[in-house]
Amino acid sequence: MHRIRSISSEWIEQAAKASGLEAELTRRGFLKLSACALSALAFLNLGEAFGENAPLVILDNAQGIILADPTRCVGCQRCELACTEFNDGRAQPSLARIKIARVLNFGLAGPTGGVGMHGDWGDGLVIQGVCRQCPHPVPCATACPQDAIISDPKTGARVVDAALCVGCRLCQQACPWGMLSFDEEAGVATKCFLCHGSPKCVEACPAAALRYVPWRDLTRDGSPSRATLSVTAPEKAKACLDCHVPAGTRSAK
Repeated sequence: MHRIRSISSEWIEQAAKASGLEAELTRRGFLKLSACALSALAFLNLGEAFGENAPLVILDNAQGIILADPTRCVGCQRCELACTEFNDGRAQPSLARIKIARVLNFGLAGPTGGVGMHGDWGDGLVIQGVCRQCPHPVPCATACPQDAIISDPKTGARVVDAALCVGCRLCQQACPWGMLSFDEEAGVATKCFLCHGSPKCVEACPAAALRYVPWRDLTRDGSPSRATLSVTAPEKAKACLDCHVPAGTRSAK
């Protein structure tokens, strides 16, 4: 089974005519319809759409990663505000690349978590959600049919190229930790890109619950979050090309 990389304009035009839409589509209209079609495919069966044997995307390791210490977090959400003010020009926690609001009250499991739930209504532990900057493979980049998730030239962080993103949200579904957000106004996905090497969430945290740590220091670091991370050396990540492909090298089949 082959990876679906794009949908032909002929297919889109036929679908448009069947739906009573204009046959002559603008590029933006084409992209919107493509995104809708891709979302429908994902909803019906993501496995069938992309195939069980589809190659997985790998990227060079990011230069660093944000480590979170839940024992220090006080749930003030200043990190979310700093993130969106810097990246989006407005204070909107729902767009934040670091996730606090969703775990503040009951933890990630929500109010149905039962015994052992976290958050203010559980054991008081606020476990911050931060992007792992996955090196091997990169789930969100693998799921993207447009190769819109690339490495930041400066930091190596995984970043969404807004010019390529069509808003299909497949990356959101693919992230095991649910760390991608979606900007409804812009119609594109967003994720942490380490603020060009100077994460604003880290700078804004009054409790020192966040740290920006180089990848190479992770093996010597004693953070409570270290056990949840998987570290792959850059040279090893580049060598795994028998079952993986570097981002941007996939071809339509």
